[in-house]
Amino acid sequence: MNKSVITFLAAGLLSMTQKEVQAQAFIGRQKPQIENRTLTPELLWAMGRIGGSSVSPDAKQIAYNVSYYSVAENKSHTVIYTLNTDGSDEKLLTTQKGSELAPKYLKNGKITFLAADANGTMQLWMMNADGSARQQISKGKRDIEDYIFSPDEKRVLIIHSMPYTGSIAAKPADLPKTTGYVVNEAMFRHWDEWVETIPQPFIYHFNGSELSTDPIAVLGNEPFECPMKPFGGIEQLCWSPDSKCIAYTCRKKTGREYAISTDSDIYLYNIETGKTTNLCKPANYKAPAYDFTRSLQHQKVNAPIEDGKDYNLGYDTNPSFSANGKYIAWQSMERDGYESDRNRLCIYELKTGKKTYVTESFDSNVDAYTWAADNKTLYFVGTWHGTTHVYSTNLKGQVKKLTDGQYDYTDVALCGKKLLCGRQSMKEPKEYFLVDAKKGKATQLTHENQYFRDNIDWGDVQPRTCKSVDGKEILSWIVLPPRFDANKKYPALLFCEGGPQSPVSQFWSYRWNMQIMAANGYVVVCPNRRGLPGFGQEWLEEISTNYTGRCMDDYKSAIDDACKFPYVDKNRLGCVGASFGGFSVYWLAGNHDKRFKAFIAHDGIYNLEAQYTETEEAWFTNWDLGGAPWLKDDATIQRTFQNSPHKFIDKWDTPILCIHGEKDYRIVASQAMSAFNAARYRGIPAQLLIFPDENHWVLKPQNGILWQRTFFAWLDKWVKK
Repeated sequence: MNKSVITFLAAGLLSMTQKEVQAQAFIGRQKPQIENRTLTPELLWAMGRIGGSSVSPDAKQIAYNVSYYSVAENKSHTVIYTLNTDGSDEKLLTTQKGSELAPKYLKNGKITFLAADANGTMQLWMMNADGSARQQISKGKRDIEDYIFSPDEKRVLIIHSMPYTGSIAAKPADLPKTTGYVVNEAMFRHWDEWVETIPQPFIYHFNGSELSTDPIAVLGNEPFECPMKPFGGIEQLCWSPDSKCIAYTCRKKTGREYAISTDSDIYLYNIETGKTTNLCKPANYKAPAYDFTRSLQHQKVNAPIEDGKDYNLGYDTNPSFSANGKYIAWQSMERDGYESDRNRLCIYELKTGKKTYVTESFDSNVDAYTWAADNKTLYFVGTWHGTTHVYSTNLKGQVKKLTDGQYDYTDVALCGKKLLCGRQSMKEPKEYFLVDAKKGKATQLTHENQYFRDNIDWGDVQPRTCKSVDGKEILSWIVLPPRFDANKKYPALLFCEGGPQSPVSQFWSYRWNMQIMAANGYVVVCPNRRGLPGFGQEWLEEISTNYTGRCMDDYKSAIDDACKFPYVDKNRLGCVGASFGGFSVYWLAGNHDKRFKAFIAHDGIYNLEAQYTETEEAWFTNWDLGGAPWLKDDATIQRTFQNSPHKFIDKWDTPILCIHGEKDYRIVASQAMSAFNAARYRGIPAQLLIFPDENHWVLKPQNGILWQRTFFAWLDKWVKK
């Protein structure tokens, strides 16, 4: 189907042409009417969101997902497109009412994908590259969450969710309608769900037209997640080139051990023998005993190993074989209990067991990577000084930067002699580009949201450097309103990043979107404060156990510096942020020295003492806060809790909007409710926006638009006036 005939608008502004898009609920390139060339919440939700991709065997075509949202239907629909790598002949392959996901090419040029069957179960399907001859090739009773075919295409590795009763007891058979949970162990909730299932990998045989019905359980009866929740996917597993082995990521821990530790390993499973080998640790390795109430930073598990061996104590994830099968690469963090440790690229030589780290000269994270065909070069993306680019490294660790510009490259895959990469910025959502692997030149492939790029006025994004109170330089992004007039005075917003260790790079967000803030008439100040990656490990780690130290000084320094601009009205400043950014807002509300006229905190921590025992993954609070608040003998821990935002409520003097999702189990909704009530009891103007069905993010279209409307109504009321 040609894109010019797809007229349905996810924002509900035009009607779908039923004849042209058949019986689909909603699909296609949205072309809403755009008034005054101005970005609105409805337009954000009308944009297509590009997802994962696959490269054809001859590298002449890609298949990729795009998700469209209907505000009226309050849901999304994901479709599959193909596009030649010379930019020609884009085709929409989706023909069903339901979403179609995860396209992957087979050697014969056919495309496999996931779609629901007549019973609503997610199954594996196959079709020709033009979308014809569709056939269902799996018929199991469990949803397929993702999959990878073996190189010889005789097997397929599939992820299913399996029942799990390690923390929550099974419901009595004679009480099928009970809603109660009998909880026996920690980690009974994770991110946004009660833990009653875990993902596990299974191997199915494939005869060219259908899957077998008797799969092999890769983990056997082991009660562990693979891939790891909440964010792990099929990238955490891979096939060997000879199709005889599977490398997989797993943290073989449950309960409180799982909650306190980030020690995942890379395992090699031999299909013929059924043997599993841990590539990170010797078979007799046993972790030292934990003190579950303190940070693992200074515990024995992270102490120097007496024998000098590397036991890969932190997160080890995302294995990938070289084409010749001699090496496995993976992303590796050094220390247990520290989720934001530097993500290095580890190369494991299968014959000798030797491990080499090939990105040591890059003092930041490897966010994604791929092998080159020569078996001695790898390409990766990483953040440095506020932008994320493509780099190469050889097996000797010689790192070279390939791309440049004010962009973020989000992923990288081999596409013949070039690289297929997602790219975005604060002025443009993700599109796919082909990058010359030698020269770094990027050529745009997809143009999913070109209509919006051409018909909306975008604010300029400028880098700005200032000095913090200790003389160290802070890089901020300054986002100017569209149609900016330097002779005018604009209100300004200080954006406080979450994470706590997430970069303020050239990211694009459909909620925390800097362009829509600017479109509402605000100058937006986005500092790379202490605790963010891309400025070296020392800068990153200064935030640990010191949430209210230099990072808060950096925020104040950045907004004070922005007030030197003649176009910024220092008497009309707002402060906004989510997660750690929300914590920052709550703390600054009691420590801002009259700088701000309004605050907005989304999913923020208000009470650190409550957060310590409310959150699900204990490594988070142990490493960042130091340990339990009842440990009175530790001055660092006590400093942390004495600086909790709720300790400064007596100094609150400024209107505040508190936003939270009740399915957020990382930072629970009682934090926002407590902050709101405290403000109201003190007589401070406050508002509470609660989403019973949202997690740490806001994912539903109508909730997202309510979020934006409430956000800007609050700022307009208290900052603009």
